Amino acid sequence: MKSWQYLQFWQLPLSWRKPHGRLSQVMLFLTLLTLVVTIAALTYGDYPVSWLDVVKSLLMLPTVDPESPWVVHTLRLPRVLLGWLVGIALGVSGTILQGLTRNSLADPGIVGVNAGAGLAAVSLIILFPNAQLALPLAAFGGGLGVAVLLYLLAGTQGNSPLRLILTGVALSAITSAFTTLLLTFGRINQVTQALVWLVGSVSGKSWEHVWPLLPWIVVLIPLAMLRSRSLNALQLGSDVARGLGSRVERERSGLLLMSVALASAAVATAGTIGFVGLISPHVGRRLVSSDHESLIPVAALIGGLLVICSDLIGRSVFSPTEIPCGIMTAVLGAPYFLFLLHWSQKK
Repeated sequence: MKSWQYLQFWQLPLSWRKPHGRLSQVMLFLTLLTLVVTIAALTYGDYPVSWLDVVKSLLMLPTVDPESPWVVHTLRLPRVLLGWLVGIALGVSGTILQGLTRNSLADPGIVGVNAGAGLAAVSLIILFPNAQLALPLAAFGGGLGVAVLLYLLAGTQGNSPLRLILTGVALSAITSAFTTLLLTFGRINQVTQALVWLVGSVSGKSWEHVWPLLPWIVVLIPLAMLRSRSLNALQLGSDVARGLGSRVERERSGLLLMSVALASAAVATAGTIGFVGLISPHVGRRLVSSDHESLIPVAALIGGLLVICSDLIGRSVFSPTEIPCGIMTAVLGAPYFLFLLHWSQKK
């Protein structure tokens, strides 16, 4: 598609490009599906709770089983909410990153941002075990460092998807090698904690893990929504974006920081859960459009739904053994990534 065609598309009102009714229907469907999966996740476990008691517990009503409110509110609800928040963060982060790079194969995990955040977090766990409160900041710094290197080495304009992916894979391999090196110097309990964290899981999480992540979501998601038009402009190229009055470098830097912050906060909380940022934007584009005003909220809901479903499948299929949701998202996402890579090469 030519630049002027992109320009025409970007200037059209959202209601002309995609009816508001379609977006509302998709959002309603995803919200209802999320509620259904949430009830299922709160119901299933080592201590079964009926769906009626789950609903009553959530509404603070008397239940048939007196233990149900404690099981729901203390053990399961924080896990489900954390999975939802992590999925939202990764889904929006991937959407921003794909928009910035104009590359449908970009993803915080694939291009090395998650690996950089993981290296910083593992360094903190192994080298500074008493500084766990600084874990989100360390992960943010590691993710930002890899993002800057990727930006400098691969660029964001005029490059093939293969160049970006190979650069990201190289950076991910380097950071993963340093992570493995650090693990060889750690104590058994530190290595165990780091390995569980690297796999990516929301198992055993409590409200103490939910509250630190919540501000990142509350602040950065609305900011991403506000900058959605700028992201649309940047997809047209720097020259066109400047012609539309966009401050290209400033907008690009701010959006990159948002993407890295969201991915790093999610990684710092639940570990390196991959492929959510890759799948969510693609599914969102099929459901609504490529316009980021509608794509960002849809990708956010899809990301949260992916993590919750992966966690539910991981702890139910091989019960009583639990499979971390990071493994389940990889099982779902790796074939999808290979399909996208094959499709992009043919295109």
